[in-house]
Amino acid sequence: MASSRSRRVEYDRFIPFRSAMDMDFARCALTMPSRPQRDGSIESPSSVAYQKLLVQCIFKNRSRIFAFKSAPESPADKVSQFDEDNRPHKKQQRRIPKDADRVLAAYDILDDDRLNLLDWGSNNVLAIGLNDKVCLWNAANKSSTEFSRALEDNSPVTSISWSPDGKVLAVALGNSDLDLVDAATRRVLVGIQGDSHSFVCSLAWRSNAILTSRRSDGSIVDYDIRKDDRAICDYRGHRLEVCSLKWSELFGRYLASEGKDKLVHIWDTCMAVANHHPRQHQLLHKISNHTSTVRALDWCPTRSNLLASGGGRNDHCIKFWNAVNGVCLNSIDTGSEVCALLWDKNKSELLTSHGFPNNQLTLWNYTSMTRKAELFGHSSRVLYLAGSPLGGVVASAAEDETLKFWNAFEIPKPPKPEANTVPFAQFSVIR
Repeated sequence: MASSRSRRVEYDRFIPFRSAMDMDFARCALTMPSRPQRDGSIESPSSVAYQKLLVQCIFKNRSRIFAFKSAPESPADKVSQFDEDNRPHKKQQRRIPKDADRVLAAYDILDDDRLNLLDWGSNNVLAIGLNDKVCLWNAANKSSTEFSRALEDNSPVTSISWSPDGKVLAVALGNSDLDLVDAATRRVLVGIQGDSHSFVCSLAWRSNAILTSRRSDGSIVDYDIRKDDRAICDYRGHRLEVCSLKWSELFGRYLASEGKDKLVHIWDTCMAVANHHPRQHQLLHKISNHTSTVRALDWCPTRSNLLASGGGRNDHCIKFWNAVNGVCLNSIDTGSEVCALLWDKNKSELLTSHGFPNNQLTLWNYTSMTRKAELFGHSSRVLYLAGSPLGGVVASAAEDETLKFWNAFEIPKPPKPEANTVPFAQFSVIR
């Protein structure tokens, strides 16, 4: 049965309704001469007056054949004015505070570029070595504690490092001993004695069970804390003190070391070892591009094969290396000694600390290496940097006996919850 309601018919083109048109006016408007005669003749004044009177009386001063029922909108009403800010907004640049967010006293901290006395664990506890004791600052409740080991010779702390899970703190002492301390009970779990001719300058955890240490004589040793014979392998290549050790983020495959001999060494644990030295790892790359002591070192967390290193007083350069082929990707002259270096874990940003003349912290944008911010506040060279495991905050310590906290990095946004946690929840039928 056909519906009585009228239906709207869609046409493929516009056909005007002639009944609504004024045909007489259209004909006169089309045939009325509006231009001078082609033969050059001039109309008489009476003819001109007649045409004007005709337009006024009959045409009612209409000059167009077709016209809108209502006046169209002015184009200027639809187009935004030049001064109106209707253009798409650019992403606002992050504001980086120039002053430290918090300052704590760090009395008796040692000014020695061979030592590593600051580390921020995954348990959100910051550890700092102050002469012969270790102070712990809990970032969650802003509380601090300290502990020390009774020693006859009062040997100072030379290096500290948290295990990846934040349960064990490795503490190296000036008498060549190495203690593994339980973070909850402050009890020494494992004690490793070294020779009296050298002391541990740097520590780096490869995993929760394997700890790599380097000594002042240039030797590097891996310890497995689960075994009785804890020394499992060593790395030989440096002739002088090794100032820094870093394991790469990717499965702990690459180990980077650098020190007083101006060399950067990259070791690949996947390389086959020599038959006559089954417990000695082979050197992958020996880099000698720096012209001064190399102390600053860190692996990029977002690019597993990218290593950054910083030169000392006579070098002033930040260099970037490809760990696979050992090629120098870029070199930037900073104008002052590079004491420490830290990558942001969430973005391609790099924070460096410097010495004379400004003792500043510099935030860089990688890969353009443009300076995003300069942070001033220390009165002596900034030897130690440590980043919060939650991101955003960076701690720095210097010989001026202050520990400063900076909001240098961008705080990562929390991940958005997934709408459907059950697979195929949005489907009712699976074919």
